[in-house]
Amino acid sequence: MLKIEYRNDAEFSQQMDRLDPLAAYRDRFYIPLRSDGSEVIYFTGNSLGLMPRTARGFVDQELDDWQKLAVEGHIKAKTPWLAYHEFLTEQMAHVIGAKPIETVVMNSLTVNLHLLLVSFFKPKGGRFKVIIEKGAFPSDQYAITSQIRCHGLDPRDTLTELTPREGESTLRTEDIVQAVECNGDSIATILLGGVNYYSGQAFDMKTITEAGHRVGAIVGFDLAHAVGNLELQMHDWDVDFAVWCSYKYLNGGPGAVAGAFVNERFATSFDLCRLAGWWGHDKDSRFLMGPEFRPIPGAEGWQISNPPILQMAALRASLEIFEEVGMSALRQKSESLTGYLEFLVDNIGNERISIVTPRDPAQRGCQLSIRVKGGDRSVHQRIVSQGVSADWREPDVIRVAPAPLYNSFSEVFKFSQILRECLG
Repeated sequence: MLKIEYRNDAEFSQQMDRLDPLAAYRDRFYIPLRSDGSEVIYFTGNSLGLMPRTARGFVDQELDDWQKLAVEGHIKAKTPWLAYHEFLTEQMAHVIGAKPIETVVMNSLTVNLHLLLVSFFKPKGGRFKVIIEKGAFPSDQYAITSQIRCHGLDPRDTLTELTPREGESTLRTEDIVQAVECNGDSIATILLGGVNYYSGQAFDMKTITEAGHRVGAIVGFDLAHAVGNLELQMHDWDVDFAVWCSYKYLNGGPGAVAGAFVNERFATSFDLCRLAGWWGHDKDSRFLMGPEFRPIPGAEGWQISNPPILQMAALRASLEIFEEVGMSALRQKSESLTGYLEFLVDNIGNERISIVTPRDPAQRGCQLSIRVKGGDRSVHQRIVSQGVSADWREPDVIRVAPAPLYNSFSEVFKFSQILRECLG
C-alpha cells in the first residue's frame, strides 16, 4: 500500500472519496437512516453487514419459483434448488483463497465448527491438548470445551489459552509459535480466530499453521471476523480446516448461512470420523436412499441437510459484488480507511481513549477497538445519539469497523469529530 499523508480536515476526506475507485459501490447497499432522514454512520459491519440492493430480487425470484413451481422448483427453478449451494461455491472459494473442492456453504458457524471438530480434534494418548486464544469468541470456547468433555477429558488439563504479555492487549506471533513449540507433541488441535472479535487483531495464519504442522498438530481457524475482511489464502497457507459466518462482512443478512473449508488433503479421507447426513452423500446415488453413507469427496461431504434456499439467495447477491470487486482491491481501500481512522483518533489527543488494535496494517482488518479509560460506556452512548452505529464490548471497548464496500473517508472524518465532541 502506498503511504498516504493524511490530513485532519473535511476537504482531505472529500478528496479521498473522489479518488476512491470503489466509492460507487456504496450505492449498491441500503444505508440506514436516522429519524431526520440523514444517513447513519454505519460502522458495525463487523456485527451485521448492510443489505445489498439486489438481495430482494434474488430472494423474490425463489419465492416466485416456490409459488409457481412448488416441488418442481428443485429441478425447474431459474436457479434449481437441488444444487443451489453449488452456485455459491466458486465465488466463496475466491473470497477465502481456496479451491472449490475445499469450500462449502452450509449451516451456521458453530454447527460447522462442531462438525469439523468431530473429524479434526482427535485426542490420543499424550497428544490431547487444544490451543486457543484467551478471550476467543465465547461460542468457540463453548464448542471446544464441550468437545473436550465428550472425549472424557478435563478442559482444565486439555485447554491451553494464549494470553498477551503483561501490560499488552494483543498476542505476539513469536509468543504463539513459542507456545506451540513448548507444548510440542502434546497438541492435538490448534483453534484460533482469524481476527479476534474484541481486539481486532488479525493473526498470522500462515506462520501459525506452519508452526502447528511442525509439531504434528491439526490447525483450524474461525474466520467470522476475517472472511470478506482480509485477503485470505486458506489453500496456500495449508490450513487444515476453517469455518465462518456470512452475516458480517459478507452481508448475507441476519442469521445468514455459513461456510466451511476442508483442505484438499482430506478430500478422500473417508475414514475420518464425521457426523453424516444425506446431503453429504454421493450425488449420483443420493436418491437411491441406500443405507450405507458414501461421502462426497471434499468439503461437500461434511454436509448434513439440504440447503436453506432463501438464505443462500440473499448471500448470492453479496457474493456477486465481492466477485466483481475482488478482495485485493477491498483490502487496499480497507487499509487506507483504517489508517485514516487511526490517524484521526490519535489526533484527538485525549488520554481517556487509546487504540487496542495493532498498528501494523498486516495485523488488523477493518476494525479498530478503542479503549475508553475507566470503562466509561457513556462515551459510546453519546456517539450513538449523534448518529453513529458502533458497538460497545465490556468492559471498556468501542468497536469501530469502516467497511470498504460501503463506508467512506468522509464518514471516518465525521466520526472523529463526533468522538472528539463526545469526549468533551
